[in-house]
Amino acid sequence: MKIDTKEIENYERELTVEFDADELAKSKKNAAKKLAERISIPGFRKGKVPVQILEQHIGKDALLDEAADLLINKGANESIKMFNLIPVTEMKPKIISCEDGKGLVYTLTFTPYPEIKLGEYKNLDVEKVVEPVTDKEVDDQLEHIRGHHAVMTDAEEGAEVIDGDFVTLNFSGSVDGKKFDGGTAEDYPLTIGSHTFIDNFEDQLIGLKVGEEKDVKVTFPENYHDKKLADKAAVFQCKINSIKHRELPELNDDFAKKASKFETLDEFKADLRKNLEEQAERRAEQDQQEKVLDKVVENMTVDLPPVMVEDRITRMINEFTVQLQTQGGDIDKYLSAAGIDMEKLREDYREAAKKNLLTDMMLEEVAKVEDLRVSKAEIDFEVSVMAMMYRTTPKQIEKILRENRQMTGVAANVLRRKAMQFIFDNMKGAKKVSDAEEKKSADAENKSEEVAEQKDGE
Repeated sequence: MKIDTKEIENYERELTVEFDADELAKSKKNAAKKLAERISIPGFRKGKVPVQILEQHIGKDALLDEAADLLINKGANESIKMFNLIPVTEMKPKIISCEDGKGLVYTLTFTPYPEIKLGEYKNLDVEKVVEPVTDKEVDDQLEHIRGHHAVMTDAEEGAEVIDGDFVTLNFSGSVDGKKFDGGTAEDYPLTIGSHTFIDNFEDQLIGLKVGEEKDVKVTFPENYHDKKLADKAAVFQCKINSIKHRELPELNDDFAKKASKFETLDEFKADLRKNLEEQAERRAEQDQQEKVLDKVVENMTVDLPPVMVEDRITRMINEFTVQLQTQGGDIDKYLSAAGIDMEKLREDYREAAKKNLLTDMMLEEVAKVEDLRVSKAEIDFEVSVMAMMYRTTPKQIEKILRENRQMTGVAANVLRRKAMQFIFDNMKGAKKVSDAEEKKSADAENKSEEVAEQKDGE
C-alpha cells in the first residue's frame, strides 16, 4: 500500500491510496468469502462457493466493487494511523482505477482537525474587578422583597388606576375597523406596569375609574408572532370593571421579623448587603475566569475550518430545539414568534458557536499538553450529578449513555473542566494548593477508584 497526501482548497486534504495487483486479488478472496456467507447459490453451501462461481452469479464487476470497498476502508484506517489524522468530516472516496492484474488507485477527500499551537496559558495576569454594592442596590432589593409582602385591597369609590394596580377590564380590538381573533376579552386580569400587553397599552389605562371607557391606540411590533397583525395599528375599546390597589408594608422592625430571620430592619439590610457583596464577588470571579479563557484562546494559533463552525451551530440549535420541546414548544413556533427564519437563527448563533468551539479546542489541547487524565471516580460523580438532575439512578443514566454511545462525551466534558481549572489554578496570584492537600485529594480519588473497581468485580 502506498499513500500520498496533499492539502487542497476549502481546508480539505486529499489522500491518494494505491494497492498493487496482489493486494487487490487478496481482497477479492476476502470479499468473496464475505459474500458467500450471505448469498445462496443452488448446489453450494453458504460460505463454500468458489470465487469463479460467485463471479458468474453476481458479476465480475460487483465482486471487484466489494473488494475495492474493503481496501478503501483499510486504506482510510491505515492513513489515519500513519499521519495521525482526526477527520472532522466524512472521508469521501473516489476510485481512479480498479482492474484485475493492475491494482486499485483511489482518493480520499476530507477536512482534518486543524493543527493547534498554544500560546501562553500559565501565569496570566487578569484583574478581578469587584463592583462595590451601593445603598440603592440594597434599597432596591429591600423594595423587591417588600413587594412580595404587599396585599391587594379594593380601591375606594372614585379612585383612578395608578401604576402597580391590579385591574379587570373588558376590551375589544380592531385593525382597520375589523375585529381580529384573540382581540376580545371580558373581565381580563391585568397588573398595570407588568408590560404584559404590547406597546404602551397599560400606560393608557392610568387615570381611568371603574366603569369608564377609553379607546387605547397601539401598534403591533414588527416581529409579532401573528404575521397578519405585525406592524399594524390597532384600536382597543376598553372598560375598567374593578381596581385593586397594592398596599406595601411599612419598612420597620416588624417587617424585618416577618420577612426574615432578623429582629431589626438594620440587621436585615446588613444581611442583604452581605449577600449582594457575595454575589458581586462571584460575578467578578466568573468575569475574571471568562477573560482568562478568552486570553488563552486569543494567544492560540489555529486555522478554523468553516465546516466545524457550521457543525457547532447545528449542535447548538439542536440542543435549543430539545430545550424548547421540554417546555412544550417547538422550533417552528419559536421562529414564527421571533419573526426570523432558520438561516437568520444560524447567523445569530455564529459568533457564539465560534467562541464555544475555539474554547473547547483550546481546553482539549491544554489537557493533552499537560497530560491531564479523567479517573473513573470523576466520571462516576458526573453520572451521579446527571442522575440527580433527571431524578433517576446513576445506573439508569449510565445505561442510557452507553446505549447512545455518549460516555466518551461525558469524559470529554470532565476533561475540559479539569483543563479549565488547571488554567485558573495557574493564573497569576491564584491560590496554590499545598502538596499535603494535593496528596490528600489524590488519596481520596484513588480510594474512590478502588471502591468502584471492587463494586465492578462483585
